[in-house]
Amino acid sequence: MELGKDLEHKCDEEHLRELEVFSLEKRTLKGDLTALYSSLKGDCSQVEFGLFSRMSRNGPKLHQFSMDIKKKFFTQKNGNALENLFSPELNASTDINSSKLTRYRVCCCCAALRPRYKRLVDNIFPEDPKDGLVKADMEKLTFYAVSAPEKLDRIGAYLAERLSRDVVRHRYGYVLIAMEALDQLLMACHSQSIKPFVESFLHMVAKLLESGEPKLQVLGTNSFVKFANIEEDTPSYHRRYDFFVSRFSAMCHSCYPDPEIQTEIRIAGIRGIQGVVRKTVNDELRATIWEPQHMDKIVPSLLFNMQKIEDIDSRIGPPSSPTGGEKEENPALLAENCFRELLGRATYGNMNNAVRPVFAHLDHHRLWDPNEFAVSCFKIIMYSIQAQYSHHVIQEILGHLDIRKRDSPRVRAGIIQVLLEAVAIAAKGSIGPTVLEVFNTLLKHLRISVDFELGDRRSSAGSATFSTSSKESDERIVQNAIIQTIGFFGSNLPDYQRSEIMMFIMGKVPVLGTSQSLDTSHLGDLGTRRIQIMLLRSLLMVTSGYKATTISNALPAPFLDPLLSPSLMEDSELRQLVLEILHNLIDRHDNRAKLRGIRIIPDVSDLKIKRDKISRQDVSFMKKHGQQLYRHIYLGCKEEDNVQKNFELLFTSLALTTIELANEEVVIDLIRLAIALQDIAIINEDNLPMFNRCGVMALVAAYLNFLSQMIAVPAFCQHVSKVIETRSVEASYFLPETIFKDKCDLPKSLEKHEKDLFFLTNKIAESLGGSGYSVERLSVPYVPQVTDEDRLSRRKSIVDTVSLQVDILPGNNTEDKIDNTEEITFEALKKAIDNNGLEEQEKEKRRLVIEKFQKAPFEEIAAQCETKANLLHDRLAQILELTIRAGGVATGIHWDSHG
Repeated sequence: MELGKDLEHKCDEEHLRELEVFSLEKRTLKGDLTALYSSLKGDCSQVEFGLFSRMSRNGPKLHQFSMDIKKKFFTQKNGNALENLFSPELNASTDINSSKLTRYRVCCCCAALRPRYKRLVDNIFPEDPKDGLVKADMEKLTFYAVSAPEKLDRIGAYLAERLSRDVVRHRYGYVLIAMEALDQLLMACHSQSIKPFVESFLHMVAKLLESGEPKLQVLGTNSFVKFANIEEDTPSYHRRYDFFVSRFSAMCHSCYPDPEIQTEIRIAGIRGIQGVVRKTVNDELRATIWEPQHMDKIVPSLLFNMQKIEDIDSRIGPPSSPTGGEKEENPALLAENCFRELLGRATYGNMNNAVRPVFAHLDHHRLWDPNEFAVSCFKIIMYSIQAQYSHHVIQEILGHLDIRKRDSPRVRAGIIQVLLEAVAIAAKGSIGPTVLEVFNTLLKHLRISVDFELGDRRSSAGSATFSTSSKESDERIVQNAIIQTIGFFGSNLPDYQRSEIMMFIMGKVPVLGTSQSLDTSHLGDLGTRRIQIMLLRSLLMVTSGYKATTISNALPAPFLDPLLSPSLMEDSELRQLVLEILHNLIDRHDNRAKLRGIRIIPDVSDLKIKRDKISRQDVSFMKKHGQQLYRHIYLGCKEEDNVQKNFELLFTSLALTTIELANEEVVIDLIRLAIALQDIAIINEDNLPMFNRCGVMALVAAYLNFLSQMIAVPAFCQHVSKVIETRSVEASYFLPETIFKDKCDLPKSLEKHEKDLFFLTNKIAESLGGSGYSVERLSVPYVPQVTDEDRLSRRKSIVDTVSLQVDILPGNNTEDKIDNTEEITFEALKKAIDNNGLEEQEKEKRRLVIEKFQKAPFEEIAAQCETKANLLHDRLAQILELTIRAGGVATGIHWDSHG
């Protein structure tokens, strides 16, 4: 009863197996073999009722078959073997025969003695391999494998054995049949017992890939791709694909003589790599292909095939999206798709391993110059990876730029161009700490490039060879690429980040007398100037399109002060860049394009100027920093190297200030500034060339014409129009349309000109006073303030160039100043204000002051400041005393220091 309970849920076969009794199949086989032996001895009746008793319906055919068994199916040798097997000595009893049958099991003369899985496998192979796989028998084999999955490993091993033998014997027809059978079994069986079968399958694929026959390599690849698309129930962490990565990578570089076969092999290699990627990258615990030794094979193989289409295609426009057929036939497009898929599956920890082989490939094949393929590769990378990983790629590019910093300029320019394309894609995304790192690295390489350029120039001094000029031009390419990258990256950042970048770049601009983090001391004056120009050009690109809600956000004091410092330098290009940067920041309504070019505008309303009411924050800004802006415009007009562009930019600066920041108080200040500029040209204390004097007069005319129409005071407009009409008749060189022509006749002097050609302060005061403007301050001439910045700049000190004007009587007009001026020189003034210090001494003093303020105690600093304040008061008292001694009541007193 206990035995029955254990076997009650099992079939008959399992009952017999548990009881260690012959199964039904084996017992039937025993009886059949016994009947067969009797037939061979001549007793056919036993054959009829024994071996074929289950087929009695066949009638006469069965009898005829049984009578001819010995004659047709057994030779004498086989009969002797059976006779020996069932000899009387060994056939003493039924039990002995049974044990013998079990021991020998397979008889060399009878197919029924082979294991069933082998018989099923053998049956799928036809006599002629051209007939292909026997489908009926293949269905039987598949059904058997699904019904008995524990036999899969044996089926796979036997198929592998047959396939290996057929490969060695070059029976490729049977090889094709074996692989087809394997593919069908693989697709049909999805159980846990498939793993041993997979090992046999991969072993067979490896055999095919190792063969030198292209057809077998393609066949093995196709089978592997089918296997890669199968999702297994449980992963096999022990399984590795090192061999397949190496072999598929080698196939991607195939150099087979026949071009068609070569393309076919390369396509197979790319598809094999794609299969490996799909099979391994999804599970992080599985043996991964992200390791460097695998990526160093996969990535160059894909890039090698992608490069082929770059060599053939001119790349004039973007490539059209290929159809499905083209993707399969074109190795380059297939490799690109595989490369995109690989990068799309890359995670945070694997990104660097996937990108570094790209640099190695581009270096090895010298693809940085020209860099079209390098740019296209990194565009694919940036668009394929996840957005949050973009900064990894940018950091890798920056690191590679550091590694190749000693290479030729064109190679470095190619890398920088790739960086430009990368940051253009990543700038609007999340790039985290990479922002400042990008700018810092680029500025460092900017300094290196300038150093290389100046070093080549010094080494070839006196021998202007072609190679040297070529190197200099190549370095200029690098520098322009760096500037373009800095500017483009900054211009695509959000406003809150852009303001920080503006401060960062401005802090790198070398300004004499200030500390900057970019070391340019070894570059000399020429190198420092090159750095200043390039950094200001990059800052100009960063500020392009910047729209701040208030002007104080766009021009904070820590940014405005160092920005205006270069405007005092004796370099017209530097001053132009500073003014253009100011335009970008002040112009919040895109009016600058409408004001381009200095001219007399007949009707300002035709320009359709956009403006808003000035805010309180902007009013506060002008009260704090307005005089600073006026001062730099004033001094900028006095530079001898000014050209037409400088005057155009100065006019635009005045016009934009009027549009964006002018209230009634600012309008009065701007008019005072314009009259002061007119006095510069008339009095000519700085000995300016005649072109500059006429240019300043034209600037004042163009601006007052614009201002009068903007504030719309009829009397003011009438006075300005009258002066302009008089000039057009008597002195057209005072108008911008004439003075800035290529050929213009200039006057020899301006002293003999009539007052009608000038804008008069009393006339302007009368016209504005009737409209409610507070004109009391118009009678006080504009005088720029003296600051330390003038002494530290590369121009003459403000004390040497600006007259100290004192008006005692109210109502003093400009026309009176022209005739009633007294020039007095005081040697004592030179003693009172010491400005003979050399530039280097001033720089060293400033460094010592900064160091002292950083380290000295507060009490010592306070005492020193008090001493300096007392000294300043004493010197001002001396000046006042000298002024009183000059005696008399005068309309205007001017001192000129001739030091």
